[in-house]
Amino acid sequence: MPSPRRKFGDLNFMNLRTILVFATAIGGALVTSQPAHAQIASVTASDGRRLFVNAEPSAAKLSAKPPAPKAIYLQGEISFMGKDRPAMSLDRDGADKLVREAAERHKVDPALVRAVIETESNWNPAARSRKGAVGLMQLIPSTAQRFGVNDAYNPRQNVEAGVRYLKTLLQRYNGNLDLALAAYNAGEGAVDRAGGVPAYRETQNYVQRVQDAYFRPGSGRMEDAYSRASQIHREVEADGRVVFTNE
Repeated sequence: MPSPRRKFGDLNFMNLRTILVFATAIGGALVTSQPAHAQIASVTASDGRRLFVNAEPSAAKLSAKPPAPKAIYLQGEISFMGKDRPAMSLDRDGADKLVREAAERHKVDPALVRAVIETESNWNPAARSRKGAVGLMQLIPSTAQRFGVNDAYNPRQNVEAGVRYLKTLLQRYNGNLDLALAAYNAGEGAVDRAGGVPAYRETQNYVQRVQDAYFRPGSGRMEDAYSRASQIHREVEADGRVVFTNE
């Protein structure tokens, strides 16, 4: 007499075992049928990232140029997300070429731009002041944003914006070099409030230094481009006070 068949729920137990064995065999066949290149592999993308993949990487994807880095704003200053810093490899000749090109585009005497750069950064494209001004022409964040700069350390953008700003100031003050230079250093608001060059020692010295560089023999300045409206003198009185005058 045949033994009674065991039940598991509504399924025949023997049939269930057969199904499980069959499914296991099919699953093993599917696993073993995968090609060898499906194993985990480590590859390095063109942007330096290390990737782990379970298939042959697409050559097109790995060789594709990564998106251009974008500017970000941190604590009111402009920074640049990227590895390459063009500022680090620019020499004096390269910087002077940028000055000539920008000065010609905006009709500003290149000798004046050189005098500003000499005073601002001493031709150091990676210069940064304690107040956050950067680059050859020492752009502050608000000026950089005003003239559309997204990388203030980029020499081309820095010089272009600096020359445009200098021209804007010369136009605002009707070619008065004292006032334009004072505004470049201290801001237009300070000049307007003072009704002239502000009585800040830093600004007075700045205007003097730029004009000394611009008007010295051999500067290459354009004749009669700008006149030296006033000569600023620094005097120390008997009681120790420092007085600046333009007489």
